[in-house]
Amino acid sequence: MNLDPSRYADLFRTESREQLSAINRALLELEGGGDHAEPLSVIFRAVHTVKGMSATMGFHALAEFAHDVESLLDRIRRGEQRLTRELMDALFAAADALESGLDSATEDAPRTTAMATALTRMRDAAGGSGASGVVATPGPESGAPADDAGADPMDGPGVIVRVRQSAGVLLPGVRAFLVVEKARALGEVAAVSPAIALLQVAETPQAFALRLVTTASAEEIERAIRAAGDVERVEVDASGGRRQRASREQRAGEVTPEDATRAGAGAARSIRMDLARLDALMNLIGELVITRGRLLQLTAGNGDPALDEEMQRASRLIGDLHAEIVTSRMVPVWQVFDRFPRLVRDAARQLDKEVSFVVLGREIELDRSLLDEVGEPVVHLLRNAVDHGIETPAERGAAGKPRAGRLELAAARDRAAVIIRVSDDGRGIDRAKVLAQAKAKGLVGAETAQLDDDQLFRCIALPGFTTAEQVSGLSGRGVGIDAVQTKVRALGGSVALVSVEGEGTEVTIRLPVTLAIIRAVLARSGAERYALPLAHVRETLEYGAGTVQRVKGKEVLVLRDEVLPLLYLRDVVRQEGAGGTGGEIVVLERGERRSGLVVDELVGQEEIVVKQFDAARDGLALFSGATILADGAPALIMDVGSLFQGA
Repeated sequence: MNLDPSRYADLFRTESREQLSAINRALLELEGGGDHAEPLSVIFRAVHTVKGMSATMGFHALAEFAHDVESLLDRIRRGEQRLTRELMDALFAAADALESGLDSATEDAPRTTAMATALTRMRDAAGGSGASGVVATPGPESGAPADDAGADPMDGPGVIVRVRQSAGVLLPGVRAFLVVEKARALGEVAAVSPAIALLQVAETPQAFALRLVTTASAEEIERAIRAAGDVERVEVDASGGRRQRASREQRAGEVTPEDATRAGAGAARSIRMDLARLDALMNLIGELVITRGRLLQLTAGNGDPALDEEMQRASRLIGDLHAEIVTSRMVPVWQVFDRFPRLVRDAARQLDKEVSFVVLGREIELDRSLLDEVGEPVVHLLRNAVDHGIETPAERGAAGKPRAGRLELAAARDRAAVIIRVSDDGRGIDRAKVLAQAKAKGLVGAETAQLDDDQLFRCIALPGFTTAEQVSGLSGRGVGIDAVQTKVRALGGSVALVSVEGEGTEVTIRLPVTLAIIRAVLARSGAERYALPLAHVRETLEYGAGTVQRVKGKEVLVLRDEVLPLLYLRDVVRQEGAGGTGGEIVVLERGERRSGLVVDELVGQEEIVVKQFDAARDGLALFSGATILADGAPALIMDVGSLFQGA
């Protein structure tokens, strides 16, 4: 075989990780009890697919290990091996070994230490047998000779499915194998022609047929086959018969204009794209938006109606292009969330706790660059919840709670933001302990009697702050909440916490849907201009004596029936000459909280391109990014969440 693995390594790993994600989901379902048949079938098919793709790539060690796992699964499916807790742990270890083996897989790579360890665990858990050495009898699709050498493998019960791959297919052998696996999910693949062993080593687009015994409809079969990717044509024939098949075989290599029309109409309309290309497109559209703003300024009031009309048209087109690029980067959060059930399961097992983990809002979409980054803070929050939040079964029983703690990860849209919430029904945060530590560290005054939620969060989010009496393998080093706060702020988001002792804790992360381009209100303080994200601006009003009053020595904003805290932008950014009256008030809101911000002047609104920056470690934690305005001047983007902490 002359296949160059380096050309297809990324595609192989992407496809394999999708299979491993399915394996982990099915393992969790299997461990949860109930009917074992379906999750076992899912795991078996996924491992079989990884084995086939690995063999096609020439990654023999990975393929052989997958075969060992497959053999054990086959014994479990046939009832020859009992599924015990130890065996479940061994299967989870095998899934981890498969995943870690993907990155190091080469043609000459030996079995990894993780594979060897997992294989030993499987053998021990299976009583010393069944983890290897079980070889399935080859069926017709393997290319093995049938009893009657002259028999047509397409003869027999079932439907005939003919598949033609797209002309530009990458890794045609792997794609053909995936087609067979998709068909196998619908029923029994009784035969494949040419044999699957020949298809797997193909380096050019293939036309092949398979006989499928299934109750699925033709539409369901075609949909499943096309899901394998790079399929130009699918033909499902339930009539059977040698005459029809002979006729089809005679024209198998012909493509008529009608065929081409059908293929074009039904072909899959999606491609894989390197994220770096999407990032490059986003950077380019960002620069184009800045240029648009500058051109609109330069041409404003020029007195040429034709130029004004063309500029407005160009502006709309740039806006539409921006919207399409942003949409192309949006992906559902389940692509990251799907790995968390396994993480929670392992953490609970390590701590001898029982945890019922629920994921909500898996379909909510987020910019891909944000989604890749948000996984780290969510991991910290989940581990903290399992370690510090949820009690042991004995403690929960004594408190009158169910033995299994409830841990919930939820995503939701809120206008121009995505909310990610981690909540548990555990012991809550011990405010007395936090207060004692805060006083000892000089974070609050000695006269402070209790901490509200904002004060509580500010204390525990400080680097190194912890009330844990001992460090566990999961948390307790005082880096969890600090890491969450740092990462989320770098993403232009904010973090809030609510905790009730004895009832649980809820941490809410608020993130922009996309980091790249946002609408903002521009406010001036002295000679400087600052950008306030429009998503947090409720309204604006003139500064006046009737709206600003003093309550207990502090200025507040009286807005209809509300009394809101009032801040001065000059004071917030610590400008020289801070204080005094302002010109206008911006009413800001974040969630249910509102505050008034006094500025010298509101300059206007702009669509701004967000540029991330690394603020000084001990500097003001007030800004979530920077931007270049339409006139070419730089401006800092205010972090509204930090303003509320100071209000």
